[in-house]
Amino acid sequence: MLLSLLLLLGPLWPAAAQLLQTKSTFTRADSLRGGQSALRTCYDINYYHLDVKLDPAKRFISGSNLFRFTATQDFTRLQFDLFANLQVDKVLYKGKEVPFTREANAVFVRFPTAVQKGSRDEFTVHYSGNPTVAKKAPWDGGMVFAQDAAGKPWVATACQGVGASIWWPTKDQQADEVDSMLISVSVPNGLKDVSNGRLRKTTKLKGGYTRFDWAVRNPINNYDVALNVGDYQHFFDSYTGEKGLLTLDYWVLPENVAKAKKQFGDNVKPMLKSMENWFGPYPFYQDGYKLVDAPHLGMEHQSAVAYGNKYQNGYLGKDRSNTGWGLKWDFIVIHESGHEWFGNSITTKDIADMWVHESFTCYSEALFVESQFGKTAGQEYIHGQRRHIQNDKPIIGPYGVNQEGSGDMYDKGSNMLNVIRTVINDDAKWRQLLRGLSSTFYHQTVTGQQVIDYFSRESGRDLSKIFDQYLRHPSLPTLEVRFEDGKPLARWIANVDKFDMPVRMRLKDGEYQLIPLTTKFEVIKQLPGATRENLEVDTFSYYIGVLVE
Repeated sequence: MLLSLLLLLGPLWPAAAQLLQTKSTFTRADSLRGGQSALRTCYDINYYHLDVKLDPAKRFISGSNLFRFTATQDFTRLQFDLFANLQVDKVLYKGKEVPFTREANAVFVRFPTAVQKGSRDEFTVHYSGNPTVAKKAPWDGGMVFAQDAAGKPWVATACQGVGASIWWPTKDQQADEVDSMLISVSVPNGLKDVSNGRLRKTTKLKGGYTRFDWAVRNPINNYDVALNVGDYQHFFDSYTGEKGLLTLDYWVLPENVAKAKKQFGDNVKPMLKSMENWFGPYPFYQDGYKLVDAPHLGMEHQSAVAYGNKYQNGYLGKDRSNTGWGLKWDFIVIHESGHEWFGNSITTKDIADMWVHESFTCYSEALFVESQFGKTAGQEYIHGQRRHIQNDKPIIGPYGVNQEGSGDMYDKGSNMLNVIRTVINDDAKWRQLLRGLSSTFYHQTVTGQQVIDYFSRESGRDLSKIFDQYLRHPSLPTLEVRFEDGKPLARWIANVDKFDMPVRMRLKDGEYQLIPLTTKFEVIKQLPGATRENLEVDTFSYYIGVLVE
């Protein structure tokens, strides 16, 4: 997810990252958007058919969305979401219009009779209007209206954080993903739409339009649903992965075909090999893998990853780690594709836990470097990520109000995972844990606590205090070392009660040893002969503070 990645350019990011704008107070509109009221939990969404027509010249969208659902309880009212600047033309249920009311960006539908628990039912929302135009996508949400080199329309969506209801009617939250979906987009002749999943059919319509039908066979979260409209050229490849043949489809503007063939050829297959090695099979073999030229930097749209890195290595030609390793590969291809595992296959129920998406995906960059250039290179890259950490506020945000925590969920989260890997001290087991995480929560929505509990359970070690310190507190755990009667003593200073974590220490030029420590001073018996001058703490693998008295 790129909504906070102005981090990459240093101190500029807080002014531009819409998703990461901090709120000190919350309104009822925030609760309607981020909460799980009975009007949302009363139905489990099974299937959408989003059928829209886009007029790029007028920046106008119109159409409908079919909601097919299973009732989880008896109800007569439910909530769906659509931004207030878009008009709900009508809501149809069993062929008849039914009443609805609006509050902020929420829409409340009333049914003529109670929908019974366990029943499968459906309704259709018809809507129209001029959707919000993104000023600086993907850091703010909406539609992007641009032109290609020939002056033809080039349109895309990017809406993580602000919400998919900024351009289409949906149950706009992450806890309940739709099981499958049909996306039908009608565009002026001469243009193509590229959306998620596989192209099922292309139909010429009256009035100079063509409809493109894209079928998504796997669960998908709302913000991943994408519209990409342009004079796209298509080329393709395939990759033999852990689950067999994976199709690779590339949709790019005519002026970019030659550059795309080289850049995607250099990056995509090595990326897939690394990701599958560390995290298990690519999660969407049924829907395939696509990269799509976008008029913005990029987004992790499931099976249709948006790409706008100008066909160069690094992040717009920069190495955000400042180590040299980040210039050897295309940041957007690797990072945004990493979200297919974290964010798309595993999706958090609440955006407050977005660290699950971003910490693991940011960490996947380092694992890619390790796969390509060795473990030392990967560790150097992770160490280089620290230059972007702010330590400003907790990484976990407030729940129920559509608000995430600190942008440190990226680089601090990545370093936290590397600390935990170092604590486990068994790389084969660490890889098993990562792959097991992907298989345990495959195509599921989760809480952050479920992920924390998984690592403690499967590692056989209580890691909850380590997670809590890094995720819930802005300050780092600090190792305090003192000498009494010539003996070294050490303890942790931390916000978490009874914090404990082993740390690697050694005598200068010796071998590191993993020393178990708590918040109480203990003599470091494992390192006889230690002095202030020769005692070394591994602050390369551990992102910690050190205080030597």
